[in-house]
Amino acid sequence: MKSPGDTTRRDFLSCLAGAGAVLAAPRALFGSTPPVQETLPTRPIPGTEETLPIVGFGSSKPVLEIPTEGTEPVANVIRMLLEHGGRVVDTSPRTPEIDAEFGTVLTASEFSGRLFVATKINTDGEASGIEQMRQNQRLVGSRTLDLLEVESMRDLDVHWPNVLRWKDSGEARYIGVTTSSIPQHEAFESFMRTQPLDFVQVNYSVMEPNAEDRLLPLAQDLGLAVLINRPFMNGTYFPRVSGHELPEWAAEFDCASWAQFSLKYILAHPAVTCALTETTNPDHMAENIGAAFGRLPDEATKRRMRELVQDF
Repeated sequence: MKSPGDTTRRDFLSCLAGAGAVLAAPRALFGSTPPVQETLPTRPIPGTEETLPIVGFGSSKPVLEIPTEGTEPVANVIRMLLEHGGRVVDTSPRTPEIDAEFGTVLTASEFSGRLFVATKINTDGEASGIEQMRQNQRLVGSRTLDLLEVESMRDLDVHWPNVLRWKDSGEARYIGVTTSSIPQHEAFESFMRTQPLDFVQVNYSVMEPNAEDRLLPLAQDLGLAVLINRPFMNGTYFPRVSGHELPEWAAEFDCASWAQFSLKYILAHPAVTCALTETTNPDHMAENIGAAFGRLPDEATKRRMRELVQDF
């Protein structure tokens, strides 16, 4: 079983190869991987002296492969991330059995003290939310979580008072809320304006740019850190760009692949702290990391990028 996002990227590469495109493994693509001696750029968590690397690992779907594929694919992706100075690993609650196995990766001695793990509550009811909090603590092997978020605003009114208490008690260093749905953006904005958040996590990409209208500027105004999900629209991005050649002008901002095309669009926004990418393939993670290096598109170029893909 493979994650949907990973499968569509593999299908996308196979399709291009069949059409006669000159392709190699992502690590061999010109400009697609990070410079050997450089580490990922970082951006500050507003209001603190802490910084985060600007590309991270969204583990939600890859972790679901653990029962059939084991823990090594996920561990290899994290190793690739760490090799280039990355450390942000985003998680979502799964079954206790799967999380127990994932926890053996996150708490392994080779990763100890090197990761910033974002955890979530994604359930209905206060008692269930408290149990997920305890599951998150078991996952990372610590009473103190780096970041605790309420996922997709689910039962937010019930969970948020406890989230605030856990921050006050030192059980969560940072707290926040997430959305991956454009219809939620209005309610999400209202919550941002009224609650003491440290982080927000939103969906944003070259094909899904809505967050740049209101949410991202508001996050800047409020001094919130921003994590980005769905950079490839849960994998549906790759079939949409399949059959289209990367424009020559993408080289003007050091972009060597369609994956980097969306990531560079995201990273060009000054509100973005870190873009989360999901894969079980270390080479794909290296390609994603490569988007953080070199030039980023300016506003005129971003408009051109949106216009290019809007009819794909």
